[in-house]
Amino acid sequence: MTTILVTGGAGFIASNIVDQYIAMGHRVIIIDNLYSGFKRNLNPKAVFYEMDIRDKNLEKIFEDEKIEIVNHHAAQIDVRHSVEKPEYDAQVNIIGAINLLECSKKYKIRKIIYSSTGGAVYGEPEYLPADEEHPVNPECHYGVSKYTVENYIKLYHRLYNIDYTIFRYPNIFGPRQNPYGEAGVNAIFIGQMIKGTIPVIFGDGNQLRDYLYVEDVVKANTMVLSAGSNKTYNLGTGVGTSVNKIYQILQNILKFPNPQIHAEPRKGEIEKIYLDSSLIFKELGWKASVSYEDGLKKTIEYFKSNIEIFKK
Repeated sequence: MTTILVTGGAGFIASNIVDQYIAMGHRVIIIDNLYSGFKRNLNPKAVFYEMDIRDKNLEKIFEDEKIEIVNHHAAQIDVRHSVEKPEYDAQVNIIGAINLLECSKKYKIRKIIYSSTGGAVYGEPEYLPADEEHPVNPECHYGVSKYTVENYIKLYHRLYNIDYTIFRYPNIFGPRQNPYGEAGVNAIFIGQMIKGTIPVIFGDGNQLRDYLYVEDVVKANTMVLSAGSNKTYNLGTGVGTSVNKIYQILQNILKFPNPQIHAEPRKGEIEKIYLDSSLIFKELGWKASVSYEDGLKKTIEYFKSNIEIFKK
């Protein structure tokens, strides 16, 4: 049994990871300030601290709980918000991560697993699918902050020998994704269609993204507890799906009658990105196993069985 600290463990992706860590027999400590996470996502077998990762009292948790591995998912993830409030984005994503790394150094943790972003660090791609060797050229503050933390983690490895695995995520979707967030088009569209509201597509809807079901992300985060030392991996399907296509698929599944409507595109968002994950397949055997449409159906089933989420 390993004691694992999961930051953002009340959030969409990390709460699913927590569940699997606990199912594997690990002891899990969760830190979440509940800014974008929800108590309903918390696993009752985890130890929960309502705390911001920038809090100086974070050190006491490391000391008291004897943390061995850190899985760092807490972040400001909204591209538009990062453009409008870059200082806040940097405070949460960079300063918060440094606080974690300083605690990790002092209490000699074995490893940090970090969720970065393939959707934002590469910028508008020079080639597709983008692999880990693609030039890093973020076009929003969020991408810059996430990539900055990648470099801090590598620095702490060089200086203090902290093992790490960095994941560059595509667009993740699935159960527990917030249908009221600013990011997460699948959950947002599902929530609006269930309520009978017509979703708004920003721009022409031809933007391409790589959509990966959360179950496959969980699988990767369990594999690297004992593998993937000091590596950076893309996760993804290698396939781009347009926003227009998402709308059409959901229309068919949910029998939603209304045609799509469009609004002005958002600043800081790129036109197309999808990721080559052949490196992690070659080294660890990971690959996406849940198809996009199957993942959508599972997500819809979750929301329909938790319909109270939409009664706002």
